[in-house]
Amino acid sequence: MDVRDLHEQNRRGWNQGAEAYEADERARLEFLRSGGTNFCPPEFAYLEGLSEWCGRAVHLQCASGQDTLSLWNLGAREVVGVDISDRMVESGRRTAEALSAPATFYRCDVLDTPHELDGTADLVYTGRGALCWIMDIVAWAKVPARLLKPRGRLYIFEGHPYMNVWQLEPSSYVFDPVYGDYFNEKPISDAGWPTTYIGDLGMQAAQHEVKHERQWRIDQIVNACLDAGLVLTKMGEHPEPYWNQFPNIPAEELRRLPQTISLLFTKP
Repeated sequence: MDVRDLHEQNRRGWNQGAEAYEADERARLEFLRSGGTNFCPPEFAYLEGLSEWCGRAVHLQCASGQDTLSLWNLGAREVVGVDISDRMVESGRRTAEALSAPATFYRCDVLDTPHELDGTADLVYTGRGALCWIMDIVAWAKVPARLLKPRGRLYIFEGHPYMNVWQLEPSSYVFDPVYGDYFNEKPISDAGWPTTYIGDLGMQAAQHEVKHERQWRIDQIVNACLDAGLVLTKMGEHPEPYWNQFPNIPAEELRRLPQTISLLFTKP
């Protein structure tokens, strides 16, 4: 099965998962209408002064658009969201319309992000569990590289790859029998969602679409972006998580390992 086929199966899986996002749509709208920004504390240092330098921000794998529209609330004059899920994009469009926000959403495989956007972005933003759904990180890195203006910035805020190797439910770090190899190079296929994220949606496991993930290491992400012509200007490892990945591990123990990572690139 090739990259496009795997992405297409992920599209079907995320169309199912979008049900949970649609249920929160009204609350998301009110949060954004009140000026809310859905970012984690480490991100603000990388998005500082957005109103001064960001005309267009493109959010790759934008899901339902909450983070996309948060970039607008933070100061970007125009935002663009790209996602493979039909239902996620429609949710983003409804929210943007209700806010009268200067936002455009495209439904496509991120590798097919429209070329009409090439060279127009001051910022490309992505992350929070986005890159694991991409089956070709080298092809992916070429997308933000072509979207950015000269001196434009790519900001990736992701779960630290090291955290992918642990089981989610135990009260201490335990290697996962499937995800527990940091150097695994093959896609991992599974159906359903963690209970701390989307849950079972009232369906049996057999009713869930199969989805495919890749465990990209830091070096693979960085080297793909460097090979695409981008320049790494700053990076950080953070103790703050972006979701409740390990609900039973005490917070003081979680903070002993990096939960998230920031990677900031610029286009020459």
